[in-house]
Amino acid sequence: QVQLVESGGGLVQPGGSLRLSCAAAGLTVDDYAIGWFRQAPGKEREGVSCISRPGGNTFYTNSVKGRFTISRDNAKNTVYLQMNSLKPEDTGIYYCTAGDSCFATSEGPGKYWGQGTQVTVSS
Repeated sequence: QVQLVESGGGLVQPGGSLRLSCAAAGLTVDDYAIGWFRQAPGKEREGVSCISRPGGNTFYTNSVKGRFTISRDNAKNTVYLQMNSLKPEDTGIYYCTAGDSCFATSEGPGKYWGQGTQVTVSS
């Protein structure tokens, strides 16, 4: 049974940082493309970042380039999203997803999803 568990969300002031974790069970993160999506209130879910397999190429939506970094720790079977210089528009529920490739579906890897973690950027 595959399980993706996100953690690390919270309330942070503009300009602050958070590191989100996506811990996997039932699959090996090195064997899958892993993506991060977010959904703001009243908006559609949008792709934020993805790390591919093999090779570990990384992709970012334009609004987070230079601020967010996705990485994979195979020993911990976990994918991280380091978020710096956070802005109020980064607020939303962040989900991780695993699949065959970063572009396998209209929602990135899209085969497996976690339950999400809330990120709120506010002063």
